[in-house]
Amino acid sequence: QKPVVAIYSTFLQRGYDQLIHDVALQDLDVTFGLDRAGLVGEDGATHGGVFDLAYLRTVPNMIIAAPSDENECRQLLYSAYLHEGPAAVRYPRGTGTGATIEETMTALPIGQARTLRNGQQVAILAFGALVPAALEAANALNATVLDMRWVKPLDRDAILKATAGHALLVTAEDHQQMGGAGSAVNELLHAEGLVADVLNLALPDHFIHHGKRDVLLAEAGLDADGIERQIRERLSRQQTLREARER
Repeated sequence: QKPVVAIYSTFLQRGYDQLIHDVALQDLDVTFGLDRAGLVGEDGATHGGVFDLAYLRTVPNMIIAAPSDENECRQLLYSAYLHEGPAAVRYPRGTGTGATIEETMTALPIGQARTLRNGQQVAILAFGALVPAALEAANALNATVLDMRWVKPLDRDAILKATAGHALLVTAEDHQQMGGAGSAVNELLHAEGLVADVLNLALPDHFIHHGKRDVLLAEAGLDADGIERQIRERLSRQQTLREARER
């Protein structure tokens, strides 16, 4: 047996000192299930779990999973539970996507992404609840999509392969942009000495007002249409710069 802490993402902010000193510093075997991660719609700014990746990924010994649907949530919670050490799994408020639930529990490899779609020119590294929207946008763009599954540790090999094989790397997450999963990808590329065109799609730097989750995501440009639009705009700028250099 081991302790499993089920807590709102925003409430864990209040226990940050205990998380560091009473769990992570001692590398204790505790699993955190972070409910209401990302936008929470009608619950409002006080309950928005949009900072957890930033405050968790800086903590040594901590691993962080971001499931894309209800089946992945179940499997990643199981994987985190089997991990011997501090582990967090973040999942959003609301209903799932209608994914088929696998009866067999499977320990998924820690730090390993999965490729959902192979495309050209653009690779979308999607984290957690934004995977379905990223996949819809990718179908319109013929883009590659990776369900990253893990924010810490990142799948280094998958990211480097995506960077080498595409003109544009896009990160998409239901979290504040500063310090989030996109920032982690940027740090990895910098550490590898790579220069790449990266588009980080995330929540803006202000507290999000009350409203339905799908409406708020659309306002932030994080629904399928918003993701597709922002990628097309970046591709257009790439083309303009190429033409300017050739003149």
